[in-house]
Amino acid sequence: MRNHTIKNVAVVGAGTIGLGWSALFAAHGSTVRLTDPRPDLEQSLTDALPMLAGSLDTTVQELRGRIEVCPSLRDAVRDADLVQENGPERLEFKQEVFADIAAAAPADAILASSSSGIIASAIARTLPDDTAARLLIAHPFNPPQVVPLVEIVPGARTDERIVAAATDFYRSLGRTPVRLHKEIEGFAANRLQSVVLQESFRLVSQGVVTAQELDTVVKASLGGRWATVGPFESYHLGGGPGGIRHMIEHLGKGLDQEDGSSGITKEGIARVIAQTEAAYGTGPDAYRARAERRDRKQIAVNRAVAD
Repeated sequence: MRNHTIKNVAVVGAGTIGLGWSALFAAHGSTVRLTDPRPDLEQSLTDALPMLAGSLDTTVQELRGRIEVCPSLRDAVRDADLVQENGPERLEFKQEVFADIAAAAPADAILASSSSGIIASAIARTLPDDTAARLLIAHPFNPPQVVPLVEIVPGARTDERIVAAATDFYRSLGRTPVRLHKEIEGFAANRLQSVVLQESFRLVSQGVVTAQELDTVVKASLGGRWATVGPFESYHLGGGPGGIRHMIEHLGKGLDQEDGSSGITKEGIARVIAQTEAAYGTGPDAYRARAERRDRKQIAVNRAVAD
């Protein structure tokens, strides 16, 4: 398998995600071939480009000059170094479309799905080993040209060299690729979002707050905080110099329910503590440096999003 230099990208599916990917790839110099069976494909691209160009600090002309609209899947993928699929979230569809892609694309093209929940092993179940070896999930958060995260989730048969090449490519686009170490439906970000969204619906439906007030609560607290430090670093800082270990000892009782309903074990908690302390340090000096960094970034976020 060759070392991948990704210059030609095929984008299959021209919904919001596909159009955003196309613009991002083009803005970073790739030749993009965009395909979708929708009859208004050309017009949809034309309508979307002004907003996409604005979000990427480039021009419509620059993007349009690198994006070719292709009427057929075969034409779009014929010389692709990477194919980014953005079709409906139906397993049968993805299995069929990747079989068609593999039949028409170069034999060493990277095959990436933007699926928001279907795992690569399921998509590859009906595909031969050489195709499955090149298939992985590269799940963006919408809009992909703005939000940095790309969840990289290989299947059981995905070649690690493909994982590395794809990760390097998305990083070269200014994205933040995060490789998941285990396949799980919904991946990581959507599962977190789902929990928060369910509780948000519960609070509003029970009359605790209005929908707008709930949004304000999140924007004025967790949203801004998690933009600068994630949940574990935040929790670690909340414990002062004693860090996450101190927080769990004093406030974390009940995380590991005796009946197992939480899904969290004492061993799991110990793993989280060890990984958090290894990542962010322990003791007064590490705490002070991290807290000062958090505060600088939080103030910058507050100023950036102020109405």
